[in-house]
Amino acid sequence: MGSLSKSKAEGSSNPHKSWVFSDFSSTEHFDTDIGTEELAHLEMICAIVYQLTKNMTMEQIKESGFDTYYVDHTSALWPTAAAGIPHNACEYQSKGDILTDLFEDLAAEQKARTTYDNLLRVVKDPDVADPLRFLRAREVVHFQRFGEALRITQEHLDARNFYIMNPEFDTGIANGSNSGCGCDK
Repeated sequence: MGSLSKSKAEGSSNPHKSWVFSDFSSTEHFDTDIGTEELAHLEMICAIVYQLTKNMTMEQIKESGFDTYYVDHTSALWPTAAAGIPHNACEYQSKGDILTDLFEDLAAEQKARTTYDNLLRVVKDPDVADPLRFLRAREVVHFQRFGEALRITQEHLDARNFYIMNPEFDTGIANGSNSGCGCDK
């Protein structure tokens, strides 16, 4: 089994998650693999949107409600939520606590799956629905991987304390000593 070590996390793009899995070959760097795949998902969604909008006439643009978007961006891809809120860094949640971040990752994968479910209820074109089904299935796999990572993390932390401390900073708690965070008072 592995250990709670930071030795392999040096140079990692996301060391606050990777450090826990330093000696677990089955989970090491899984988060960067999922992150890379999520960028590919964005690329697929953008390709679908581009293909659906590239030959729209001005009449179709107005009838579809795409006109306000068109005024700002023509037919360029500008990632925006269905309610019109532009994509921004607020979408990425990170606290630097492995447990908090894994629970956030699990929630994000479920939100993505739900979004695909909602899209599939509305989309009738099989050329659009089929890639959406594929993306939805990948979100389920990501949820499972984050669940595995959470299980491994919990197994390797002090079971009495893993909900009350940040293992990134409060490592003394797991060893029974005062870490200085005030958790033991």
